[in-house]
Amino acid sequence: MSRGAEPGSAGTVQEAKVFEREIAVTARLKYLLALPEGYETGVERWPLLVFLHGAGESGDDLEKVKAHGPPKLIAAGDRAFPCIVVSPQSPGRGWNPDVLAALVDEICREYRVDEDRIWLTGLSMGGFGTWALAAAKPDRFAAIAPICGGANPSQADRLLGIPIWAFHGAKDFVVPLASSQAIVDAIREKGGEPKFTVYPEAGHDSWTETYADPALWDWLFAQTRGHSQRESTPAK
Repeated sequence: MSRGAEPGSAGTVQEAKVFEREIAVTARLKYLLALPEGYETGVERWPLLVFLHGAGESGDDLEKVKAHGPPKLIAAGDRAFPCIVVSPQSPGRGWNPDVLAALVDEICREYRVDEDRIWLTGLSMGGFGTWALAAAKPDRFAAIAPICGGANPSQADRLLGIPIWAFHGAKDFVVPLASSQAIVDAIREKGGEPKFTVYPEAGHDSWTETYADPALWDWLFAQTRGHSQRESTPAK
């Protein structure tokens, strides 16, 4: 009998096999793009902010992506971002890190991006996506700000070199606080120093307060890949 073969009740043999082949997959993502004032008339390179929405904004209608976060602030005219802002829309549940990484690469090819200042943030499903993309491509981002997300603590080693500021509501019953706490604790146990803000009275919506806080943007915009917060200068 072949190795791995297993006779069935009627004497039929089932063998354990493995299929492995690299295949090309076509990915399609809609996204919102906001260019900073002065981009069209200058030649300099600009930082890039990538925002990942939550589950409620998934689908095929880009207007939904403007419900929260940077797209909402831009649409309302509440904030002028000193960077290129890209806000993709997931067609379904979850985010695919490989597809997102390919989108970032495409944006860097098509626009004048300062690749030492690429920042990543997201909320809820996008918070999980932020952790996942940073773990998949730890050398790509200058800093990340995941909100009410989480990650497997086994990913801590891959996240050690990235400046991180995570946020969560203590009364979040959709994504429990423990989801963020576990990965933050794991990174700290490995010697990392992620910032972690817990809002004592906030439920699942911890993003409205986070994105309204100038301190987040001051910190995020000060991060440059390969440099500590103290060594970086804010985006102009």
